[in-house]
Amino acid sequence: MAADGVGIVASIIGFGLVFGLSARLAGYSLIEASAMSSILFAGASQFAAVGAVASGAGWPAIVLLTLLLNARHLLYSAVLAPWMSDRPRIERALAAHVLTDEAFALSIAHFRRLGRGDMPGYFGAALLTVFIPWNLATAAGFLIGSGIPDPARLGLDVVFPVTMAGLAVGLLAGRQEVVAAVAGAGIGIAAGLAWGIPAGIMAGGILGPLVGMVVPSGPARPAGAQP
Repeated sequence: MAADGVGIVASIIGFGLVFGLSARLAGYSLIEASAMSSILFAGASQFAAVGAVASGAGWPAIVLLTLLLNARHLLYSAVLAPWMSDRPRIERALAAHVLTDEAFALSIAHFRRLGRGDMPGYFGAALLTVFIPWNLATAAGFLIGSGIPDPARLGLDVVFPVTMAGLAVGLLAGRQEVVAAVAGAGIGIAAGLAWGIPAGIMAGGILGPLVGMVVPSGPARPAGAQP
C-alpha cells in the first residue's frame, strides 16, 4: 500500500501548496487556511469554497456547494462500513473525518487483499498519504506564496488521476463495479464539459454507483474471453 501512495503524496503536496496560496489571495489568515485543511479536510471542496469566498458568495451558498461536492463520501462510507462494523464508534468517527478519495481507494484495495478490515492500515493511508502532507503543504503554500510553480508545469496534475485510475482497476471485481466505473467516468466527463469540474465530480461520483447498483451482480469477464 505504501508504494501505491507515493504518486498520491506527490500530487497532494503540489495541490496543497496551490491551495495555501489560493487561500492567502482570498484573504484568509494562516490560521484560517490551516484550520480549513485540518477541520474541513476536503481538497475539491476547499478550492470551491475559497473561490466562492473570493467572488463574494454568501455562506449558505458556500455550505450547499461543499455539501454537494462531498456527497460522494456517503457512498464511500457505505462501502467501508462492513469492514469497520466491529470497531468502536469513536474510532469510526475518526476514520470518517479523514476519509478522502485517496484514503478510500488505498484502504479498500488493501482490505480486499487481506480479506479483512485493517484500521492501522486505513489510518496509515489516510494520515501519512493525505492528511499530513496536505496540511503541511497548505501552510507552506501560504508562507511561500507566489514562488510556487503551477503543479501542471511539473506534471503533478497527471500523477494523481493516473494513480487513482490504477488503483480503481484493482477494485473492478465484478460486473457492477465495471458498469459503475464506466458510467461514472462517462457521466462525469459529460457533466464536467457541460457545467464545469465540480458538477462533473458530483454527477459521476453519485450517478455512476447508482447505475452500477441496478445491474445484476456477476463476475467481470476477463479481457478476450468468449461470451
